[in-house]
Amino acid sequence: MTNNEQSTQDAQRAQEDEELRQWCAKVAEATGVPELEVDLKTVLGLAGRAAHAVMRPAAPLTTFIVGYAAGMAAGSGKATPAEAFTAAADAGFQLAREAMNSASTDA
Repeated sequence: MTNNEQSTQDAQRAQEDEELRQWCAKVAEATGVPELEVDLKTVLGLAGRAAHAVMRPAAPLTTFIVGYAAGMAAGSGKATPAEAFTAAADAGFQLAREAMNSASTDA
C-alpha cells in the first residue's frame, strides 16, 4: 500500500469515526442520556469479536446485553458508569474468546 493510499484510508476512517460519534450523540440525546460518552473502539471491537466468534447476529445482541448490564450496575450504585461498562465489556470479550477457542478445538 502506498503512502497516498494509506492517507486516503486514514481520512476515510476518521470521517467514519466522526459520523459514528455524531450518530451516537443523536441516539443518546433522543433516548434521554445526552451526556453519554460512547467508547466506540471497545463497543465496535466487542461487536466484531462476537460476530466472528459466534455469528453475525451475536454482535448487536452482545453489545445490547453488555450495555444493559452496565446500565443496571451503574444505576443501582454498584459501580461507577465507567467501572460498570468495563466489567460488562470484559465479560463479553471473555465469552467471545471462549467461543473462539471452543470453535477452534471443535474443528
